[in-house]
Order: sequence, then C-alpha cells, then structure tokens
Amino acid sequence: MSLLNMETNLKGRDFLSLKDFTQEEIVYLLDLADFLKTKTKNSQPYEVLKGKTLGLIFEKSSTRTRVSFEVGMVQLGGYPLFLSANDLQMGRGEPIKDTARVLSRYLDGIMIRTYNHSDVEELAAYANIPIINGLTDALHPCQVLADLQTIREHKGHNLQGMKLAYIGDGNNMAHSLMIGGAKLGMEIYIASPSEYTPNDQWVDIAKEIAEETGGKIVITNDIHEASKKADVLYADVWASMGQEKEAIERRTALEKYQINSDLLKKAAKDVIVMHCLPAHRGEEITEEVLEGEHSVVFDEAENRLHAQKAVLASLI
Repeated sequence: MSLLNMETNLKGRDFLSLKDFTQEEIVYLLDLADFLKTKTKNSQPYEVLKGKTLGLIFEKSSTRTRVSFEVGMVQLGGYPLFLSANDLQMGRGEPIKDTARVLSRYLDGIMIRTYNHSDVEELAAYANIPIINGLTDALHPCQVLADLQTIREHKGHNLQGMKLAYIGDGNNMAHSLMIGGAKLGMEIYIASPSEYTPNDQWVDIAKEIAEETGGKIVITNDIHEASKKADVLYADVWASMGQEKEAIERRTALEKYQINSDLLKKAAKDVIVMHCLPAHRGEEITEEVLEGEHSVVFDEAENRLHAQKAVLASLI
C-alpha cells in the first residue's frame, strides 16, 4: 500500500485498539512518529491540523496523557479542549450516545481516558468523528505505540522475534503490549502471579495475531523464564487507578514480581528497561534499575508526544 493510500485509509478511523490496525498501518504510524519527532527537534513547524479541534475527555486523571495530547495538538496547529467528566452532562447521567452525537457536531476528534472499555466503544459507535482511546481498564494503545517507537529507536526497526518480558499485574498494559507486540512479530512474555494473569479475551486475540505474524505470546508465573535473554524488560504499577483499596493485597501477591538488578542479569546484556509511569520505586521496579544505564523510561515518556501526534495527524 502506498503512503498516499495509507493516509487515505487511516483518515477518519477510530483508535481504540492496535488489533484494529494492520502491521503495515502500525509501521506507518511509527515511521510518521519518527518523522514528527525529527521535525520537533529541529523546530520545524508541521501544522497539518490548523483549524481542527480535539476534545479531551478525562474520567481518570493524568500527567502524560493530558500534557502530550494538548501539546501535540498545538504543535500540529490545532486546538485542544480539556473536558473533565465532572464538567460534562455525561458525568450527570447523559447517555454516552447523546454526548457522542452532540460533540461530533462541534469537534474534529475526541480523546477519552476512562474506566470501562465499553464506554469508549459506545462513544465510537455513535460519533462520526475519530475517537482515540487514551486509556481504559482494558487497553492503553497510545502508550504501546510510544513503546514500540522507543524500542525501534534503541533496537532497530525490525522487531520480528524480539523478546519483551512484562513483569507484574496482567492489566491494560499487559493486554496492549501483547497485541501491539504480536502485530510486529515480537515474542511477548507476561509474568504474573496466578490471580493476576491477563484477561483470557485479550490473550486469545494476541495469540491469534501472533500466529499470523510469526510472533509468540507466553503467559507464565515464572519471572526467570520470562526474563531469560529478554531484549526488553517492562514494568507497571501493581495497583492501577481505581484499585487503591486492593493495594495491600496486591503488594503481597506481587512482591516477587519486581524488576531489580538480579533480574537484569537474566536478560540480554543490552536489555532496555521500560515503565509506562508513574513508577513506585522499590515496588515493581527498584530505584537503581529505573535510574540505571539500561533504562529508557524517559525516552519512552517523551515518545507519547510524538506517537500521539502521528495518530492525530493520520486520523483527523
């Protein structure tokens, strides 16, 4: 597919999950993210969204998602409009389908960061403008697109057969890493205690994708098996937003699922360490590793801006 056809094919699409995009489309978005990053570093304007407006709906608070989308939209020449759920009638019981149809008449796109994945799907079903999933309890595709960009920067553009070991709670990050990694033919190992393994629905989807691309999905309780000769080690918090009441219980179950200097020795010598942030140093990852020579955590955080700009420029 030519670049022109790719641009036409992506225009107006929703960005709910990387499962909805082909390998070729994902590579295109990553290449565009690299291009936009270079433009930004060289202070070269790329205002392809002049006159366009993006609504940002937040039911979950955020640092990286809010700032990167607002700054990204401004850098592309558009206007971001922050919409707290508490300020919308949706927060007072207005049906999502009504909100979707009304906002579609005002805006050129919507990014939503919320709890229930079904809410994002309903918003997309009734809106006639692109809907971007900024995070749900099930998936976090924007983060994984930035993760893939970061891995390519440090490991080369061909990710086929590359091993990523995710250590910890089988949450929305685990789901999205499985899907995004499988799309590019990676070997994704998820190491979690039995009671916190990823949802079977997303495991099955990822395994089906991996069969087509030559990738591999492995779910295990063994952090040493997962980390052995891994090219990438990945951590996330043990208790995500909305799970604060489970924090003590989760800390007990997950205390051995930590990326530390001992685990680092199991991985490849040139392993990179990733974390989607915010990090709880001393829990899922040690201070030594997070701040160490293998960490690319802040490159990864920066790339949220560039990867999301690629999504915005392509879809809107």
